[in-house]
Parts: sequence; C-alpha cells; structure tokens
Amino acid sequence: MSVQSAVADLVAEALHNAPQDPSLALLFPGQGSQKVGMGSDLAAASAAAGRVFQAADRALDMDLSGLCFNGPQEKLTATVNSQPAILAVSVACLAAALEAGTLDRRPGCAAGHSLGEYTALVAAGSLTFEDALLLVRERGRAMEKAGREQPGTMAALVGLDSRAAEEICRASGAELANFNAATQIVIGGTPGAIQRACLLAKERGGRGIALNVSGAFHTSLMRPATEEFAGALAQAAIADPAIPVVSNVTARLLRDAAAVREDLREQMTRPVLWHQSVMTMIEGGATTFIEAGPGKVLTAQLKRTAPGVTAISIDGIGAIASPSNV
Repeated sequence: MSVQSAVADLVAEALHNAPQDPSLALLFPGQGSQKVGMGSDLAAASAAAGRVFQAADRALDMDLSGLCFNGPQEKLTATVNSQPAILAVSVACLAAALEAGTLDRRPGCAAGHSLGEYTALVAAGSLTFEDALLLVRERGRAMEKAGREQPGTMAALVGLDSRAAEEICRASGAELANFNAATQIVIGGTPGAIQRACLLAKERGGRGIALNVSGAFHTSLMRPATEEFAGALAQAAIADPAIPVVSNVTARLLRDAAAVREDLREQMTRPVLWHQSVMTMIEGGATTFIEAGPGKVLTAQLKRTAPGVTAISIDGIGAIASPSNV
C-alpha cells in the first residue's frame, strides 16, 4: 500500500464507517497560520501523521516536511510553499486524531477558510490528498505571479459592519475580500485604494489595519491567477463530496463535483464568506466545531461569533491527547 493510499484509506474509513453526527463540523485554517515547527510533534508521535508527511514529500518531490519542521521562516511563508504546507499539516492533524480515536464520528459538514477549503474537500473525499497538494502549489504560484504583475495589498476593517465596509470600498476603490466576523472584514486593492479606505475607516470610528501580504487576494486583481490556475484545475479529478462542504464563494453546501469545480474556479477573485459560512453550519444544526490544523484562528473567531457552541482546536499532539482541555 502506498503512503498516498494509506492517507486516503484513513480518511475514507472515518467518513464511511464512523457513526454520523450532524451536530459536528470540521474546520480547516487558511494561509497565515503557518509557523516553523508545525507538525513535527505529530510526525514524531503518530504513524498516521508520519504517512501524511511522507505522502506530501513524495507528491511534491520536495522536502515539504523538513520545511514545516525546520523552516526557514521566509521560505515557509512564501505563498507557493505555505499553501501546501498548511494543507499537509492540517491533514496530518486529522489523520492523527482519527488514529487516536479523538475524532470518532462522521461530521455533518466541513469548511475551510480560503486555502482551507481544499483541505475540507480532502476530508470529504472530493479531492485526493495528492491532487489537493498539487493544486494548492499551483494556486500559490499563480497568486504570487498575479501579485507581482498587479501589485496590491489588504487591510482588516475592525469595528465596522458590512454595510459600512461596502460604502468605504465604493468610495476608495478597494474591494471586499474576507467576511471573517460581523465586524471584522478584510478588504483588498491597490496600495492607494487601501490607504484611502483606512483613512475612511478611521473617520467612521473604526480601524483599518494593514496586513503583510503579497497581493490583493480574493479581489479582481487576482483574475490573472484564476486564468493561470485554470489548466491545473481542469485536469484535477474531483468527486462528489461524501459529506457536504460549505462554499467560501456562496456560503452554501457543495454536494456534487460540478459545484466544487465551479467554486474553486471562482474562489480566488471572490470574497471569502466565512462569517456567513459559519452561520450556515450553525443554522444546519452544528453545535460542535473541531478546527484541525496549525494555529487556533478559526476557533478563536468562532468563540467570539457564537459563544454558545463548542469550539475545539486540534493543532498538535497535545491537543489530540486532551481535546476537551483545548
């Protein structure tokens, strides 16, 4: 059995053999969650996680695991590397949790923030781990290239609602990029547009916080990236998800391969409807959320957005051993 099939078999076993729990949702983080050392404790303690990293190194023909474990930070942070690295660590977290029995139920749905949607599709059996790694590496390359050709940046608007953010974008030339929470919206655009938007945010009693990014992701400035990525996406084998995955683009459930392919095609130039996606899952009956992957960003956001739900982060072997203490 190859390491790739071992990863696929482990996920499939959880999806098809575990008892279904409609109240459980899986979450997977996006770019920005990377840090040197991520996944090293998983690889040392979990045979299943070790197989995930072996599969990743083989699929990409590079020492991705070494980059995750040892850095350097600058190389790990490069979009072309951080995207497959975060996906690999997230799947390793999932595999270790399945192996340990920490995750022993079939979730009712899954979702991921931007890049994390690819991880959710792996968990749902829509993409193989290998194909997802190759896709996100090409996605990262295309996004980096678009960022060089059409320079842009991003900022977080804090303390302002979506209506105010929309008005600021119309006045400044910026674009809505991420709806992370009701009053935490990320915008993107040219450096001049973002500077104007931050000034307008201050005038309205909010704040505009500049983000250290290499491009205006999830805006029209990424259109060249979508065109660059089209060939790789067209060649990818995509299956119907075995569990529904919430779309970043529409905040609706993806249930078939055609919808998944269209969603991934549009994702880079459309805003991430994360807050709306969380509401979709809660309205659908989700009461327990498990974030699998590096960092705890989505868990922290969820606790602020919906304090009545149970939110657990599985980002390392310690959390897998004692998930209730996370």
